[in-house]
Amino acid sequence: MKQAPINIKNKRATFDYELLDTYTAGIVLTGTEIKSIRLGKASLVDTYCLFERGELWVRNMHVAEYFYGTYNNHNARRDRKLLLNRNELRKLTRLTKETGFTIVPTRLFINDKGLAKLVIAVAKGKKQYDKRQSLKEKEDKRSMDRMFRK
Repeated sequence: MKQAPINIKNKRATFDYELLDTYTAGIVLTGTEIKSIRLGKASLVDTYCLFERGELWVRNMHVAEYFYGTYNNHNARRDRKLLLNRNELRKLTRLTKETGFTIVPTRLFINDKGLAKLVIAVAKGKKQYDKRQSLKEKEDKRSMDRMFRK
């Protein structure tokens, strides 16, 4: 039985931030967490990444408790370690030390091998007028599509 592919996006990230560079990282999960993700019960709203003792962690990622889990069930909003190689971690550390840059999770998916992966992006926060501009561009594109469909 083939399941639909899991592809959980952080739509708010593209609106609030200008994404500069992306990386695909593995996530350290427990048994009930991967089962919940495979059911699509995860959310990237208000998530962010930070460095602690040279390791990259994702904070505030919500993975719902597994329905069939017992006392072994996980905490829904615990910190989860991200797996990247040493060179990528060094580059990310260098970039985040500059002012204005942050690391934001943009997409959570399950790869062909059945492993959960998180796409993270180095991002720079948008100003209010940048957000208005991106909304205007989106609306213009939508109106152009409407005109050409008729």
